[in-house]
Amino acid sequence: MHRLMAELYPICRSITGEGMRQSLRRIQQEIPLKIEEVPSGTKVFDWTVPREWNIRDAYIKDASGNRVVDFKASNLHVVGYSIPINMRMTLAELRPHLHSLADRPDWIPYRTSYNLEDWGFCVTQRQLESLRDGEYQVVIDSTLEPGHLSYGELLIPGSSSDEILVSSHACHPSLCNDNLSGVVVGAAVAQAISSLPKFFSYRFLFVPGTIGAITWLARNESKTGRIKHGLVLSGLGDRSPLTYKKSRRGNAEIDRAVACVLRDSGNDFRIKEFSPHGSDERQYCSPGFNLPVGTLSRAPYGQFPEYHTSADDLDFVSANSLAEAAETILAAFDLLENNRRYLNELPKCEPHLGKRGIYKPIGHAGDKDDLGMAMLWVLNLSDGEHSVLDIAERSGMTFAAIQGAAELLLTSGLLQEAPAVLEK
Repeated sequence: MHRLMAELYPICRSITGEGMRQSLRRIQQEIPLKIEEVPSGTKVFDWTVPREWNIRDAYIKDASGNRVVDFKASNLHVVGYSIPINMRMTLAELRPHLHSLADRPDWIPYRTSYNLEDWGFCVTQRQLESLRDGEYQVVIDSTLEPGHLSYGELLIPGSSSDEILVSSHACHPSLCNDNLSGVVVGAAVAQAISSLPKFFSYRFLFVPGTIGAITWLARNESKTGRIKHGLVLSGLGDRSPLTYKKSRRGNAEIDRAVACVLRDSGNDFRIKEFSPHGSDERQYCSPGFNLPVGTLSRAPYGQFPEYHTSADDLDFVSANSLAEAAETILAAFDLLENNRRYLNELPKCEPHLGKRGIYKPIGHAGDKDDLGMAMLWVLNLSDGEHSVLDIAERSGMTFAAIQGAAELLLTSGLLQEAPAVLEK
């Protein structure tokens, strides 16, 4: 995942343009992604697919012809969606178009101008302070014209048409945690899922933020009823504990599944309630859809100093953090795949476990993996209404312990699988 990130990092991506297509083609080398193209001007609910932006070069030259700001040194030096410009101007004329961070003098900020035809450069505070009065040549060799919005989609069929949605935004240039971490973890999870037996079908999306999710929903509204669980992936590479933001529903099975996996991991974690501000979960959870989609991240967006700056680079993210995130997602999906309900075949009093050779003495209090206690919980709550996750939550035991007890009791003929409960 970290190596893939290193390859994607130099590409200048935006919500449209060749940089996005180039990135999606690279992801295609990992998974069989289908690249969709939506023409500029397409109406998508209250939004319109914008014109396509591409950039070849940009710089600011001083009077001696030196590039004092150079797009080739960092994609972040140019405000995203800057219109083309080729002018000579004084520092006073140039100054309103320069953006820096006074409190982070060596970092370049990330800025965009999607909805306003404008132009600008992002520089370090030290660069800004080094500029002297005089005339500068200012060039942004870009185009903003009718084209397409591109996104990637992969559907991995399971035995059911019910789907789990995994969505990552893929539109930021040279930002590793806020952008590429979700992309590379999503691709790795898709690789792993493709080789596993599965009940659910899995739909992976790699979209430009906000407008990409809106565009997909507008084009696929008839498919959204199949989505039973979903995750937005973002900011998974830093060294903060994993953070789960609940869906709008607040108690969807995906909310409970991720919380259970995080609890059982033994690692630090955080659970946040839903709010309508954040990543693309706010589109999937908008009231007209209200899909069961939460967000997995680490330090929430905007709450780490490196956010939307050049400091969000390859050194800021950890390969171990990416691996832990992928393992957590796969564990949550495994839980959803195995969250069955059972019926106790001998519900009147406890069955005699000893004569069946499966009696296990109760261990010490607080043992979350005690098989004897797990079997008692499973037998008591296997009434066709309680799932394995329900029992794990109520007992305080790990999902793995409850699932293992259920499998042993099923093999011993003390349980049968209950009919599926239709979701209202």
